[in-house]
Amino acid sequence: MTNTILVTYASRAGSTKGVAEAIARTLENCGLDVDLQTMQDVQDVSGYAAVVAGSAIRFDKWLPEAMQFVERHQADLSQKPFAPFLVCLAMAVQGEQKRERAIVTASAYLNPVRELVPTVSEGLFAGVLDLSKLPAGYRIPFSVLTLTPFFKEGDYRDWNAIVQWARKLSTELAPERF
Repeated sequence: MTNTILVTYASRAGSTKGVAEAIARTLENCGLDVDLQTMQDVQDVSGYAAVVAGSAIRFDKWLPEAMQFVERHQADLSQKPFAPFLVCLAMAVQGEQKRERAIVTASAYLNPVRELVPTVSEGLFAGVLDLSKLPAGYRIPFSVLTLTPFFKEGDYRDWNAIVQWARKLSTELAPERF
């Protein structure tokens, strides 16, 4: 086994990919060896010291290929530090009370992952709403959401929060800990 950390992701419109890239870059800046790949490209996780895995949220769930990744690699993931993250618009709400509810809601989206693999840390991040990047089937429901005061098109990713989580994660995943 190497000391390399796998950062892997499932993304539809690129928002989660951007978050994964920021996490990987931050871990590298903290002195860790990182391999960044889409979940579909990962064949084997046994050689990695730790895994950070993230998915966009669609219909209150990780993307199907993300859950398939965890199911396929469950045995190996259970034997190493595993840190999932998610990217969803629910995390973009404003106001302290709404934000607290959003955290509880978004955290519950990780329950199916937690049931399969223990986690050392979890990241909950807002995403991007760009209707032009969504498949036609998603555009209509999200277009309706933009008519409400809760969701408008835009990039809601909090890069500072993402980098802070990754920095904290770097100490939890440092090879000395293995």
